[in-house]
Amino acid sequence: MFSFLKKKDAPSSRNVPGESAASNAPNTSSAHEAAAAVAPTATPAGPQAASASTSWRDRLKAGLSRTRAALTTPLGELFSRSRIDEALLDDLETTLLTADCGVDATQWLLDELKLTVKKNKLDSPSQLRQVLADRLMTLLAPLEQPLDVTAHKPFIVMIAGVNGAGKTTSIGKLAKHLQSQGKSVLLAAGDTFRAAAREQLKAWGERNGVAVIAQESGDPAAVVFDAISAARARNIDVVLADTAGRLPTQLHLMEEIAKVRRVIQKIDATGPHEVLLVLDASIGQNAVQQVKAFDQSIQVTGLVLTKLDGTAKGGVLAAIARQCPKPVRFIGVGEGIDDLQPFRAGEFVEALLTGPENTAA
Repeated sequence: MFSFLKKKDAPSSRNVPGESAASNAPNTSSAHEAAAAVAPTATPAGPQAASASTSWRDRLKAGLSRTRAALTTPLGELFSRSRIDEALLDDLETTLLTADCGVDATQWLLDELKLTVKKNKLDSPSQLRQVLADRLMTLLAPLEQPLDVTAHKPFIVMIAGVNGAGKTTSIGKLAKHLQSQGKSVLLAAGDTFRAAAREQLKAWGERNGVAVIAQESGDPAAVVFDAISAARARNIDVVLADTAGRLPTQLHLMEEIAKVRRVIQKIDATGPHEVLLVLDASIGQNAVQQVKAFDQSIQVTGLVLTKLDGTAKGGVLAAIARQCPKPVRFIGVGEGIDDLQPFRAGEFVEALLTGPENTAA
């Protein structure tokens, strides 16, 4: 029966503050000038909180429509069969694997379904749909841990991820989300190796009316150092620190991100207070490997899962839950500024398995 379980899982010119002599401490004037140049042009956040919750549920269902179609169409055919047998379970195994649930989570779900069938003496395949939803909830519910930024001030969030995962965009959306909660935010353009990233972050700062600490060149850790110093001086609630995109296989570059973490700890022994890893959901099982690699280098404390509205299979969350469980702080299902929202397991499972299809997404 488990034949499918053999399938594959799927340089800086500036000394860093805190890691060198005191004479090499950063000159913050240029960074502060860059921040002052950002004009607060965005509309204040948070006026429609009540309606946003409803619209988010709809956007989530629409965003997951492709995954849901790929999952529920074969499930619908399976659950409409006349009886529960080995052939049905084999086909269910294939469906879960193709939805990016991964080998470990797929086998766990199948084992749970078989135990429930035996214990409750189920004989109708239609009864399995609710059992599957219940077990998915059991698997994903521990990942639902909202980000709490109230324990420290400034609360320092370090954000990492590979190029193309949607990291910088997610920072802009996260800034808007925090503003809607009444928090003041400052952005640190720590991706100094890609000029476009700095300009992109400045654009998000202008859109949200948020100051951005940036430099034309320099060490990422120096920029983050400047940002934390500025946040303290301005009584800012949250610092969102961008870092340069890295592939987990580039060990020397991963070490540079680890250095950013060490410098944060030198200026604030309690920080960073959150280390978010932004993951592109469309990369499937590679997301699991990224979590493991980044966690080893920078001690990941939370995840942001983006691009669930594309060809991504939402089942990758089940794989993460089984192999490298980390709190999923936010998920993204679109390009809009409000399309990044806190992860809620119940909403996610509902959107994944139920609801009207919207294949136009």
